[in-house]
Amino acid sequence: MHGRRVLSPVLLVGAGTGEATCGILYLAGYLRRGGIEAFVRLYDGDETEEEMSRSLEALVARVRPKLVGISLKWFHHVHRALQLARTLREIDPDIRIVVGGNTASYWWRELHAFDCIDHIVLGDGERPLLALCQGEPSPPNCVTRKPDGTPNRLPLEYVQGATNSEDVYYSHFPDIFLSQQDRHAFSGWVAPGKGCGENCLYCGGARGNQKAAFGRAKPFLRSEESVRRDHQEIVNQTWQLRYDFSGSSAEFLQGTWAGVDLSRHSCMYFLWGVPRMELIDALARTFEHVHMVLDIGCFSEQQRHEQMRRGLLKQCASDQQLLETIDGCRRHKNLDVEVSGIAGLPFASAATLKEEVRLVERVISLDCLVGYQRLEAQPGALATEHPARFDMVSEARTFTEFVEYFEQREPGDVSVPMLRFRDAALEKAVQRTSEHVDALARKHEEKKQRIPINGRTRLVNTAPSTLRFKLGEWLGPHRVPAKVAQEQVTVVRSVNGTGMACAPSVNPQRFTDPTLDQGEDGKILLTTLAVFERPTTVASAVSQLGAKAKLDPGSAHEVIEHLVNGRFLQPA
Repeated sequence: MHGRRVLSPVLLVGAGTGEATCGILYLAGYLRRGGIEAFVRLYDGDETEEEMSRSLEALVARVRPKLVGISLKWFHHVHRALQLARTLREIDPDIRIVVGGNTASYWWRELHAFDCIDHIVLGDGERPLLALCQGEPSPPNCVTRKPDGTPNRLPLEYVQGATNSEDVYYSHFPDIFLSQQDRHAFSGWVAPGKGCGENCLYCGGARGNQKAAFGRAKPFLRSEESVRRDHQEIVNQTWQLRYDFSGSSAEFLQGTWAGVDLSRHSCMYFLWGVPRMELIDALARTFEHVHMVLDIGCFSEQQRHEQMRRGLLKQCASDQQLLETIDGCRRHKNLDVEVSGIAGLPFASAATLKEEVRLVERVISLDCLVGYQRLEAQPGALATEHPARFDMVSEARTFTEFVEYFEQREPGDVSVPMLRFRDAALEKAVQRTSEHVDALARKHEEKKQRIPINGRTRLVNTAPSTLRFKLGEWLGPHRVPAKVAQEQVTVVRSVNGTGMACAPSVNPQRFTDPTLDQGEDGKILLTTLAVFERPTTVASAVSQLGAKAKLDPGSAHEVIEHLVNGRFLQPA
């Protein structure tokens, strides 16, 4: 690499709030194996531009990155990706700024027009990003600028498939995170494969766009050995594993689990359709708890079959197949089922709306959760690009329209542009049905989660994980002043993954962070958990909290209910 300018260290961030896609973790491991010092910020809780600027300044001061990669996978993060790029440019004009991911690949022409972006990676990012970091003059799959400012789009030379993705696996987890909080934000995603072979009318990541943006015509499973490496790397780093792929068989997954004990882990599996019982049985045998999400396209069988007949929807289960699968799942006490579908798909009618409600009610009667949302506009999706073909209108179609929509959202607003019917009466009926189903689903979920308590209820602290860190380790030294960096933080995780970080010794007047329960509040929460270390009645606990934490009965009840709702306390 004589004469090349190596860009290291590297900082990889997501373009949205919350947990970034697992892609940046695969990329960071790949870069480290290639000799590049790479770090990730996996979780981003900033909502305002002021918070974003403050966080990025601290990150840049700590990492001193020569290159920052922004993962723009999801289209609803495009405005925020541009905000990140502009802010980084202001903080340090010498940082090389790269964006990549599905949405970046789809909108590369539009993104190239922004001078806060230096490079756009098209498709799979491992080899192109490493080439950029190593200073290669012509990195593959990249859009760069010619001397006259016009885009130089190189052909897609690097396309991952079943035979050339062996270098893609998780590694260097102890090294790539900048704080313990960030590391514990990892939700356990594993990608058994990549790509999609379907052309569903509502999806921007369907087969046609995969081919255009990634050069990948067919989906593929990674090798067992490669996915096994993922499990070996992360099994001690996370409490659950999450999957989203249709081609994984029981035999394949069992091969990837070889050598690791998952009997105390949870699993969340998003399935495109209904699985074979062999896979269901294997999941239930392997994990302590399994949450399975079955995607059936939409809840009207008539509407579902019409879309499949026209080649507009993946192969979905019939109602009978779905109900048989649910019945088979019921023999596993450690497995629960959620059924998901999209409302407001084309070819809706009064008859299909009645079918939707009937199936939802049937699924709820079997104690399954329901995932249900209106049809959203996704860039590149057939329904978004050609809504008139389905007698619909889209609230956004072009890059500019999408960006303007997201620019106008208030902090915390997660709405997206929607597709709606031209026929006002039909649109009103679809919306009314959607709201009714939402209410049914929400009421059922609340009922499943509700734990009625009274003075005689015996509760016990069931938090399976309690860890202690110094505040500087937990939040990262770039976020914590030296005067409080050595203070202790107790991190508690509930049975369903809810986290709570308590720092009783950190006075909010000296330092404050929205993710912490500090001072007296933190002390009260830890004291309450300690009271229930063994099965204890609520009445007894209220009395003890009055003596130990000076809480009146009403306040003690509130704290107990808060911990019950978070699943830190459970009926004994």
